[in-house]
Amino acid sequence: MKVNHHALELEQNYLFSEIAKRLRAFQKENPERELLKLSIGDVTRPLSRVVTDAMKAAAEDMSHAETFHGYGAEQGELFLREAIAGYYAKRGTTIDADDIFISDGAKNDLGNICDLFDSDNTVLLPNPVYPVYFDTSIMSGRKVVFISGTKENGFLPMPDETIAADIIYLCSPNNPTGAVYSKAQLAEWIAYANKNNAVILFDSAYEAYIRDPELPHSIYEIPGAETCAIEINSLSKTAGFTGVRCGWTIVPKTLQFDGASLHQMWFRRTATKYNGCSYIIQRAAAAVFSEEGLAAVREDVNYYMENAAIIKKAMNEAGIMSTGGENAPYVWFEAPKGMSSWECFDKLLQEFGIAGTPGEGFGNAGKGWMRFSSFGTRETVQKAAAVLNQLK
Repeated sequence: MKVNHHALELEQNYLFSEIAKRLRAFQKENPERELLKLSIGDVTRPLSRVVTDAMKAAAEDMSHAETFHGYGAEQGELFLREAIAGYYAKRGTTIDADDIFISDGAKNDLGNICDLFDSDNTVLLPNPVYPVYFDTSIMSGRKVVFISGTKENGFLPMPDETIAADIIYLCSPNNPTGAVYSKAQLAEWIAYANKNNAVILFDSAYEAYIRDPELPHSIYEIPGAETCAIEINSLSKTAGFTGVRCGWTIVPKTLQFDGASLHQMWFRRTATKYNGCSYIIQRAAAAVFSEEGLAAVREDVNYYMENAAIIKKAMNEAGIMSTGGENAPYVWFEAPKGMSSWECFDKLLQEFGIAGTPGEGFGNAGKGWMRFSSFGTRETVQKAAAVLNQLK
């Protein structure tokens, strides 16, 4: 027996696990100090009542023979897939419910989708980047190339014709930088992918936070995406499902590569390796897309974006350059005084009791930068903002 030696090529500790480890050590050494967490992007507002009522009703269904549900449809229940298709339709984007696959969250699908592709494929990643894209690619033994997001290009790297890539990960709004691609910019990526016979894996997990009406929420708003793009989304940050787990992946039937249908391949892979998201959770997810559910989503999104505005204001008053926070729940800022990311992390933690996320954990292009999450409570955000001017 031989282990997958590519898995041994990963950093010893996953970024967020390392942060959690350091925070536990800080709290053990300083039990009397308050820790203000602006680091890991877990939500703090509870599920809306319409969602929990749907969960209760679905649980009750399971206690009666006439409404009991066992194994569900491989790609998710039709009632939820139709609700998601209706969500897209409200913005004028037509998605066939048959092209939607329900899962237990975007993170799993972002990694598992690569089961469809040969290990010889080259993966193109923006840098900084969500660690899962890179780690998944390394574990599968694929070659990874980067295209840098910088302060100069607004952390929105564009295609480079000198780079040949087969699989392209894009995240918009971006985690960690909060930058959002315009329709024109996504059109360039789509043209690049179609020209090079590449597939785009488009992570739209934060689309609900886009406030600018000119910015696209889905890559399928741009013509040509249906022949080169897979979109992956989640209710984790949209509706507070981080502890509930439900997401979806859109694989259009028009995606044909190497003589094969990616839609059929993903259906077969799903049927083989996954028994589906819980019926109870799918009923809860469907409630999110009701009129009452979407109103609750808007309320939560507004709350977190107000948090982001408070953080941005504090950064501006401290004279610290930052991006994001306007159409995304993350504020990405340059560590002051030439500090490294981890030096800034330690200073924030030890001197102010504030936990951020070191930018270099998202790749080399993140060195010297930090990420703040707006998913904390209002009290936490206000307390942190009150002392951030001391960081300059």
